[in-house]
Amino acid sequence: MNRFDSSPFDEDEVNPFSNQGTASSRLSPLPPEPYDRGATIDIPRDSVKSLKEKEKELQAREAELRRREQELKRKEDAIARSGIIIEDKNWPPFYPIIHHNIAKEIPINLQNVQYVAFSTLLGLVACLAWNIIAVTAAWIKCEGPAIWFLAIIYLLCGVPGAYYLWYRPLYRAMRTDSALKFGWFFIFYILHIFFCIFATIAPPFLFKGKSIAGILPAIDLFGIDAAVGIFYFIGCAFFFVESLLSLWVIQQVYMYFRGSGKAAELKREAVTNSMMAAL
Repeated sequence: MNRFDSSPFDEDEVNPFSNQGTASSRLSPLPPEPYDRGATIDIPRDSVKSLKEKEKELQAREAELRRREQELKRKEDAIARSGIIIEDKNWPPFYPIIHHNIAKEIPINLQNVQYVAFSTLLGLVACLAWNIIAVTAAWIKCEGPAIWFLAIIYLLCGVPGAYYLWYRPLYRAMRTDSALKFGWFFIFYILHIFFCIFATIAPPFLFKGKSIAGILPAIDLFGIDAAVGIFYFIGCAFFFVESLLSLWVIQQVYMYFRGSGKAAELKREAVTNSMMAAL
């Protein structure tokens, strides 16, 4: 036999008829599974107890929150029934000093009138502020300091007085539909209109010197100094526009007041209050 001939049963070759264990010993074993899928996982009893305790705590907190919400709702309902209204200061937004929210608190059919009434309040601020500018010009040119101090007093007293005496009563009357507050508004808003009309004219027997920028002082000062006279004419125009807007507001409010039956209700309230005062 040739020495290069190889036997089919040499040990270097894999003999299919050889022992099975020898062949299998040369194969790499499979990696063991990381865990038994069917095995149960033991959870410590302490962790189970802590979870149950946390669940009980959450349920207790939820019940406490529900109880507080119900109590708060009962208080709000009691306040609403008693007629007490909580007002938070929200206007102007950069430095709130008053409560004002027409869009959410005033009925839709009355919002237009309320907005114009609010414009007359702001218009009064503009009129009295411009009046100070005009009077300051007159003081510098030809008049004494007394008219300037009077102009300052008009502004400091007029603006808070207008808000508390007629604008806030109107706002609350529109919101709560109170006949008594409507009556309070009419009394002081008529005085406001009277002031604006007289300020437009500014007769010398009512206002000292040139302390109000009306038409009569404007004519007098225009002959002395044209620039000061123009300032007074502008102030007169401001008061004139304020008077027209105020007349429109009181007309619209009065129409609603009569149409809604609040006039008869106000009479009944006045009679009741008179009887109680007499008793």
